[in-house]
Amino acid sequence: MRNSIDLIARILISIMFYYEAFDSFLYFDDTINTMQKYGLTWKPDFLLVATIIALIIGATLVLIGYYQSIGAFLLLLYIVPMTFIVYSFWNDPKEVQRVQMLNFMHNLAIIGGLLYVMINKPGKYSVKRLIYIMKLPG
Repeated sequence: MRNSIDLIARILISIMFYYEAFDSFLYFDDTINTMQKYGLTWKPDFLLVATIIALIIGATLVLIGYYQSIGAFLLLLYIVPMTFIVYSFWNDPKEVQRVQMLNFMHNLAIIGGLLYVMINKPGKYSVKRLIYIMKLPG
């Protein structure tokens, strides 16, 4: 049961970040404009391409359970600053503070999940386990 839940959790976490990468790629110019609106003006094209690459690599590593700590770290490099930049509810007008705080808290939960992925070993259903099994003699 634990191994199945581990796999489901890794799939669900990865799907979200794959979607983020796909959406950022599909709406590249809109994403650049949004980044600039939030004050990210230093080489936005480079930052966005690097972010998309990090999201894809990170989500893949988490999904397959191979170097999943590195994958989770790459995803944290994206979601932590993004959370504090985009959902800075303390700077928002009162009418949107509650919704922004809720989004902020959702991202904190995702950050917690990624930290959990970082400290745990992948379960039975992972590429890391498959490689281990293939190396066993006889």
